[in-house]
Amino acid sequence: MGRLVRCAAILALPLTLAACFGSDGDRPTFIGGTQAGGPQPFPDNFRSDTLALMRTYLNNPVGVREASMAEPVQREVGGRQFYVSCLHFTPRESDGSYKAMRERAVIFVNGRADRVVDRTSELCAGAVYAPFPELEKMTR
Repeated sequence: MGRLVRCAAILALPLTLAACFGSDGDRPTFIGGTQAGGPQPFPDNFRSDTLALMRTYLNNPVGVREASMAEPVQREVGGRQFYVSCLHFTPRESDGSYKAMRERAVIFVNGRADRVVDRTSELCAGAVYAPFPELEKMTR
């Protein structure tokens, strides 16, 4: 997960995400691999998959505020179509304080939440958000 965050933090365009999504050991490759081949299925369990992924993504998943989520839509990532869902939330900082709201994109591969992306300007353009109270109720 650390490699993704470092890569995503320096990227400006979704098309360049392919450079960051290689193989992570036993993890299937994201772009160009056979694991993600063909048309992508709609992620039926996108809410629960997103919660599981965010539990590992956030340093402290407890105390998230103002959480909202957009329904997954197909977006071009690395020259291919994947379902992407966008999130707005305010996480609790390590000192217990709250700072600015964050926007993140969750990319789904083969119907499962696969990656959290920090640079979301193009991926989340026009997203329509709805409350996501499950993210606010997470525990460790």
